[in-house]
Amino acid sequence: MPRGKPAGIRCVQLLPDFRCALFGRPERPAVCVSLRPTETMCGANREQAMATLARLETVTKP
Repeated sequence: MPRGKPAGIRCVQLLPDFRCALFGRPERPAVCVSLRPTETMCGANREQAMATLARLETVTKP
């Protein structure tokens, strides 16, 4: 997504099984490469992770 990913919009590289289609590839964006998920960020399950992401998108929305 050349101009960034808008909040609430699914990444175009996200596969149906929620894996990244660019993982490990040189064209993967630097922001994704540098991301180091932690338990604090992701919680104990997918639902908690998605809730955290939703909050982050809300507070960083332009």
